[in-house]
Amino acid sequence: MAVLKRTPLYPLYAGYPSARCIDFGSWELPVQFLGITFEHEAVRTRAGLFDVSHMGEFIVTGQYAETFVQRLTTNDVAKLTDGQAQYTLMCTQDGGTVDDLLVYKLSADQFMLVVNASNIEKDWQWLMDHLIGDVFIRDVSSETALLALQGPRAAAILSQVVDANAIASLKPFHFVRSLDIDGVQALVSRTGYTGEDGFELYVPAGDAQQLWRSLIVAGQPEGLVPCGLGARDTLRFEARLPLYGQELADDISPLEAGLGPFVKLDKGPFISSDALSEQRRSGLKRKLVGIEMIDRGIPRSRYPIHAEGQIVGAVTTGTQSPTLKRNLGLALVETPYAALGTKLLVEIRGKLLRAQVVPTPFYKRS
Repeated sequence: MAVLKRTPLYPLYAGYPSARCIDFGSWELPVQFLGITFEHEAVRTRAGLFDVSHMGEFIVTGQYAETFVQRLTTNDVAKLTDGQAQYTLMCTQDGGTVDDLLVYKLSADQFMLVVNASNIEKDWQWLMDHLIGDVFIRDVSSETALLALQGPRAAAILSQVVDANAIASLKPFHFVRSLDIDGVQALVSRTGYTGEDGFELYVPAGDAQQLWRSLIVAGQPEGLVPCGLGARDTLRFEARLPLYGQELADDISPLEAGLGPFVKLDKGPFISSDALSEQRRSGLKRKLVGIEMIDRGIPRSRYPIHAEGQIVGAVTTGTQSPTLKRNLGLALVETPYAALGTKLLVEIRGKLLRAQVVPTPFYKRS
């Protein structure tokens, strides 16, 4: 049996008697600390703290670092200023998705790429296969820890341990490269994966436990709770944020996944630009849509979707929404069946149950 990898925060999990860990892409990670629904509700109304140190971080440097990242990603890196982050994707020549990621512009010739944990090795190889002269890449994943503080009280909590003015002035998708938090130097970014306001904090792996403890103590008066992968998944699902391997894959393009705003075909040639341009020109054959069950049942990942006597797609993610108490799903379906209000049938344990296409995101913070 393969030995599962653990984050620098793993020793702290023992302090939570109800914490439960699972194998998540070769990592031993907590699916919950206090209960998925409880943690989900805490993030929607107060704040939650996530250990996401399994994510990968690459530092790209060199005279042509920007040119390299621009060629490898779909968004327009040239629009970034120092201290700004950007959601983007890497795609294959035929338009399939290698990964979705964040790009941080540290300086004119230095960028940080934050990639999905399950894709670290694949992404590294993809980058190395397309490396150009005077560009250097360093994998700092093992020496970097990442904590995500999310929820409407996140800013108030963080303001108790750092300069409140620095937090108040930090705009979404911007970051401060170094803030002192109880003696720990952290890159603090106003980003997240929950649909709420929040921050992601990158620190040296050896400082992760001290930072976790500091934030938990500062957040207690605000109702902060530790959160696991279960709540992270239901939160991102309600906000229609994609998960690689479900809404995105090497055979699903960002255009099919509804991520067109992050594909800048007018920025100049990049890997996959020809294929994605052709998809946009000729029209998409599949689209990612939201569905709601009419009959009683929960649409789970990979359940087939039927219409007019044939299979027309499949569920990518589905659950009973903890916030909305509705049985909802995201599904990749053939374009003729993607219009709002379209009636579909979801195959659940051998039965065809009624559903319909509904607007997304299912949840949007006020």
